Amino acid sequence: MPAETVRERIAELVVEVKRLNDAYYGSGDATVPDADYDALKDELAALVAEHPALEPGDSPLGKVNAPAQLTGPTIRHRRPMLSLAKATDEEAIVAFCNRFAGQVFRVSEKLDGLSLSIVYQDGELDYAATRGTGEIGELVTEKIRWVVPELPARIDAPGRVEVRGEALMRRSTWSAYNASHPDKPLTNPRNGAAGTLMQKDPEAAARSGRVLTFFAFGAEDGEGTALDVEALGIEPAHQVVCADADAVMATIHEIGARRDSLDYDIDGAVVRLHEPAAFEAAGFNSAEPRGAIAFKYPPEEKLTKLLAVQWPVGKIGRVPPRARVEPVFVGGVTVENVTLHNPRLIRERDLRIGDTIAVVRRGDVIPFAGRSIPEDRDGSEQVIVPPVDCPSCGTLLEIRGTGEERWCPNLQCPAQITRRLMNWASRGAADMEGVGDVRIEKLADDGVLRRRSDFYTLTTETLLGYERMGEVSAAKMVESIEGSKGVGLRRALIGFAIPMASEGVAKRLCLAGFGSIEEVRDATVQQLEAIRDIGPKVAESLVAFFAREDVREEIVALRAQGVVLDVLDEDRPVDIAAAAESPLKGATVVITGAFTDPRSGGKVSRPDVTRLVEQAGATAVSSVSSTTDFLLAGANVGEAKTKKADKLEVRVVGQDELWGWLATAGVA
Repeated sequence: MPAETVRERIAELVVEVKRLNDAYYGSGDATVPDADYDALKDELAALVAEHPALEPGDSPLGKVNAPAQLTGPTIRHRRPMLSLAKATDEEAIVAFCNRFAGQVFRVSEKLDGLSLSIVYQDGELDYAATRGTGEIGELVTEKIRWVVPELPARIDAPGRVEVRGEALMRRSTWSAYNASHPDKPLTNPRNGAAGTLMQKDPEAAARSGRVLTFFAFGAEDGEGTALDVEALGIEPAHQVVCADADAVMATIHEIGARRDSLDYDIDGAVVRLHEPAAFEAAGFNSAEPRGAIAFKYPPEEKLTKLLAVQWPVGKIGRVPPRARVEPVFVGGVTVENVTLHNPRLIRERDLRIGDTIAVVRRGDVIPFAGRSIPEDRDGSEQVIVPPVDCPSCGTLLEIRGTGEERWCPNLQCPAQITRRLMNWASRGAADMEGVGDVRIEKLADDGVLRRRSDFYTLTTETLLGYERMGEVSAAKMVESIEGSKGVGLRRALIGFAIPMASEGVAKRLCLAGFGSIEEVRDATVQQLEAIRDIGPKVAESLVAFFAREDVREEIVALRAQGVVLDVLDEDRPVDIAAAAESPLKGATVVITGAFTDPRSGGKVSRPDVTRLVEQAGATAVSSVSSTTDFLLAGANVGEAKTKKADKLEVRVVGQDELWGWLATAGVA
């Protein structure tokens, strides 16, 4: 494969894996099965192993799976909260156990929820934080007090105590909530748990039935000594101590056998060294502890009939296949709709309407058609033919990409308009809490909403004419829309649903110094390409989007309604204008290790070091690549990054020299 082709494929995979990470770890939405995600990441790892110089600085490899950015207040974990290596066969588990022959193991359920760190100080709940990036967690203390009612606010233990575990939504809780909220059901328990911790009003969420359960994996005091979780009044996760590989595999099979009978979702089992000292001695790599591994159960399959295929139109014109099947109970829920991914996979798997198909639900996410059963055919089956024209507006569809996906190019397509309105109101964009998709769809069907600016013309009087819309709910909806006017440039760019422009692109545009949406609108392809990590295709897509007359008119209309489309302070770039000339100015750097202030001798956090080097004119990235100029190394640096820097001939700069550079630049 030519180097340029490899480079393009690596870039595509990086974008897709990061997008899926952000969807799953940010909002709990898994848009593809685990198997497909793992395949993408494995392909990326294989290509990078063969061509290490082509790995971009923002590669997700060797990092804790995490959302693109944390949206709330944060805190640094005392010890990183890492991901786990995965195993899908017994041989990998046996090999893991043999690597630590003579040690005792502990096997626990791999809970499908959200990892949390709960910290108590002198018996009182001090804070609760998500795993976040692994090193930095998002604080959710007040939310936890409401939505995890079983978690004690006080424990009988002195000093600092940290409890780590998983918060999840029980299946019974999820079913009860959906039964009482048929207009806005939760997709699955994990999505429900993630969404619950995003609620702005946790008290109201708890009152509505959105409550979570916390299972603890372990607890330790300020000295790192393990504590008895149950003695603290906290429910422990189900764990079994095993003496050898045979006992480990027997426990894994036992957990798998009762998986469907549990009141909560699990997608595997975790095997780890039982003794804390042995676990610590095993060490860590950049994203995973070496003393633990996660066994992923094979996907649960159930056979059913494929009844029909629909082709809904998305917000940017993509027309994906969605199948309706005879109801089948798989993975703990009744499934009636499955994804078929794309036309190429339909053809390769030879799926036909009327087929008996295996419905797969791996990781309790969106079910998909894994395969058909040709021997069950009776001749009445129909070949699935992708549409030629748009199901919504009748426009001739375009075929794009290796998946042979269908796209509607008509920007005025009614289905696209509705999806774009939903996207604008979503949490990542204008964040119109309480403005649901069902409401938007009805208002769009009636012609009340045609473009984003129409939201801001809605009145309580207009809404009162709709079913199940009283004065209180209408007033709250208008109030929520009014409160969304401070959207700002970054989230407005996300809300515009610009083809090929991800959330990361919106952030980079703000950091590049664009102060308003008009400045982005007037930028040239050359100006956009000059921004780090924005390639020619993305730049061309941005220019083409803002060249459209309807988009330019929409910007004017939004401004007229008082919507803020200027960059917010939180999204502004660091001001480096005053930074003096130094080796850091214009350099791309990776920061690793622990740093100490040369004047006070006190510790300096990694974010503070990052801020200082950016003020000196450098760009900080997370991993070493061929485009890295310096690896800025503090104390206790792991071997992985220094070896990679040596291999790529990237200069390693110690902290003494770094502090000198920062002093020269006038920022330290």
